[in-house]
Amino acid sequence: MGTQIQSKLNWIQHNIAEGLVVDAKWLERHGFSSGLRSKYVRHKWLDQPVRGVYCRPRAGLPTSTEEEVLRWQNVVVSLQNVLGYPVIVGGGTALEQQGFGHYLASAGPREVHLYSDKCLPGWVLKLKPDARFVCHNTKRLFAGAIRGGAIQQPWGHRAWPIVMSAPERAILELLDEVPRRETFHQADVLMEGLRNLSPRRLAALLADCRSVKVKRLFLYFAARHNHAWLKKLDRGGIDLGQGKRMLVRGGKLDPTYNITVPGNLDAGG
Repeated sequence: MGTQIQSKLNWIQHNIAEGLVVDAKWLERHGFSSGLRSKYVRHKWLDQPVRGVYCRPRAGLPTSTEEEVLRWQNVVVSLQNVLGYPVIVGGGTALEQQGFGHYLASAGPREVHLYSDKCLPGWVLKLKPDARFVCHNTKRLFAGAIRGGAIQQPWGHRAWPIVMSAPERAILELLDEVPRRETFHQADVLMEGLRNLSPRRLAALLADCRSVKVKRLFLYFAARHNHAWLKKLDRGGIDLGQGKRMLVRGGKLDPTYNITVPGNLDAGG
């Protein structure tokens, strides 16, 4: 094996951890031409789960399949820590990762909600990890920077930092999906369990939130469960808009926040 090839293989081993993925653009920037990438795939020094995406095979195993290599966390760690995309894990996924999973419904294929203020590369949705990615445009819900209201959580034996929404932000992201992708009942039981939210962080996020529906729903559920932190929440910067919002047909109107909610919410509606 030539010295240059060995040197580049050593570089790959030091810069691409097993299980993480990189794309052709990233490898091109680091001096790996299309021909060289093809050669590495032929010699099984790199796997190619989908066109234009590469990863290192696991040591001591045959050439890995997508299912063996790609957990959804591997993809997120790669996007955040290697490729530098401004993406965070949010919504119900972030709540689940922070210990609120027992409040979340588990029927159907698992979804991982990603939030970014820029378009993610198309290959993200072509990969087949152990969950289906659902991508959201952060700017549609929040006016500020993507990392406002975010935390880091270590993952894996290398303790890779995964950036995700703090519970205060994640619940607003989930409420944005009501009633289209999330049910009122799901939101209700989640809000009941969020007893330790930060009023200061909530005030900043609610002031930054673009959605009148989300803000009204959040305050409705918070009042419904009489959370102690609600009394400390500064509402001065929170714009709740004007007029009524019909969120569900045939529901009942909440006179405080002027939103329609299911009449049978106490029964799990």
